[in-house]
Amino acid sequence: MAAATNAAAAPAPAPAVPATPVPRGQVDLVDFIDWSGVECLNQDPAHSIVNALKQGYRDDEGLYLASDSDEQLLIHIPFMQVVKLHSALFKGPEEDGPKTIKLFCNKEHMGFSNVNDYPPSDSLDLSSNHLAETKPVQLKYVKFQNVRSLTIFIEDNQSGSDVSKIQKIALYGTTVDTTNMKDLKKIEEH
Repeated sequence: MAAATNAAAAPAPAPAVPATPVPRGQVDLVDFIDWSGVECLNQDPAHSIVNALKQGYRDDEGLYLASDSDEQLLIHIPFMQVVKLHSALFKGPEEDGPKTIKLFCNKEHMGFSNVNDYPPSDSLDLSSNHLAETKPVQLKYVKFQNVRSLTIFIEDNQSGSDVSKIQKIALYGTTVDTTNMKDLKKIEEH
């Protein structure tokens, strides 16, 4: 009887709480990224985009994406299917984390030489609080309704140093149900 009383008095284990709350009605789009097409210009080869973007790596505090020759990074992320992008999360160190971020929807083959030739779909000005909170920043949802690829331009960092560091990039949204024309069958009239 004493054992039953002790067992009843022991607190139940707390349910696992995700480190980053996914916005209501949205999913983490990491499973829809076409990894064969992911590119990052000006990344430090020892601290590549995989560290900040790929599941498992991006939650490891010791891993991060770092810029190489200056503070700028240009990241291209294609998706395997069309998505609607709702919000984005950027986590980084207080001093070296990204500050000004420009997002471009469906812009292929961008480089540092032409990144300012196009108006961004959205621009984010992150504070050091944003980087520490691990809370997604809501995007201009109407601009991200038919996204096949996303290009992220990290223009500068919090302190103006030569190296930008990003520990985590998470993109939240939904997939767009598209019709595969090959699946349609001709309807014959009688």
